[in-house]
Amino acid sequence: MDGLHLPIRNAEVFGVAVPLVGPGFRNAYVTKTVQKSAVVRLTAEDGCVGLGNIDPSPGYSAETIEESLLAIRDDFAPLVRGCDAGNPHEVMRRMDRGRAGYLDAKAAIEMACVDMLARRLRIPVHQYLGGAVVDTVRFNAWVGIVPPDEAAAEARKWFDLGFRSAKVKVGGGIEADRDRLMAVREAVGPDMALRADANAGYSVEDAIALGRLLEPVGLQLLEQPVAAEDLAGMAKVRQAIGVPVMADESITDHASLIAVIRANCADIVKLKVMKQGGFLTCRRMLETASAAGMRVVIGHGFGLGVNTAAEIMLACTSPAVLDGLECVGPLKTSDDIVTHKLDLRSGSIPVPDGPGLGVELDEAKLDRYRFAF
Repeated sequence: MDGLHLPIRNAEVFGVAVPLVGPGFRNAYVTKTVQKSAVVRLTAEDGCVGLGNIDPSPGYSAETIEESLLAIRDDFAPLVRGCDAGNPHEVMRRMDRGRAGYLDAKAAIEMACVDMLARRLRIPVHQYLGGAVVDTVRFNAWVGIVPPDEAAAEARKWFDLGFRSAKVKVGGGIEADRDRLMAVREAVGPDMALRADANAGYSVEDAIALGRLLEPVGLQLLEQPVAAEDLAGMAKVRQAIGVPVMADESITDHASLIAVIRANCADIVKLKVMKQGGFLTCRRMLETASAAGMRVVIGHGFGLGVNTAAEIMLACTSPAVLDGLECVGPLKTSDDIVTHKLDLRSGSIPVPDGPGLGVELDEAKLDRYRFAF
């Protein structure tokens, strides 16, 4: 077969633990103070390099970071050596035949293949994916489970920096959630889109009560109000409240997205390159959601520089993606493993146009934050 061939000569995987800023971040699952991630570097026979990176979080990812690292090192890296990185479909088929599941780990390999291919073609990944439809991408701020006055001050800080959307975490009591959101709305006024994220933490009854309490806030969406597997319950919530519902934890592979569409339980879906198993599957799922009349939110909130760049590259290629990307890991990490940490502090950046993902590994940082597995 003619075409560009990039036989994979070497597949390396590194475990890194990068400290988060401040006291860490609390959600319905855990308080995180460090981001433990996997970084993959593929090298082709001609010396061309491709990078991949996944950043699992407890409660979100099916496998732990240690399980993903071991799967990449012991199962997937040996399988893909000799494969053509210029054919990510074949690379994925080989990994799927070798071991079921492990979408995060497979995404790291596939991401590196796509990065390598786009670098070799000297085009940005978004061009490989069909082309950017926007010139600038905007990002979504966040507010944790904190008292109302603290939440209000935090939201106003983001607004003053230039952010025009924010996620407010909820959980632990619907009245406290209402008070937090009302305080935030009062602080930022009508010009900031607000999202509430329950992280699957409420019963159907409490989620309905919460949704009704939050209707006066004017939310853009209520994210995953009930358990991931309870699609019928989420449909009841959606029908009972005047707030759009977004599915996140309910979405894993393509079949799970189809199940959400069939259950008519969400207006919006959340997709992540890592969680969905790589660029190509995630892109197909994005188009499926769009064809079903759904909007899409893109982003994993704790990604390092490689994974963050990947989600920016995907998000800019579809008008179905809502403004306010949630790939804001560089704002939460105290450092990174790339040479130039993405600066998201103003709430937006121009769409990157360098070759591949447009990022390079910082070898000294890779060594500094590396851990054994």
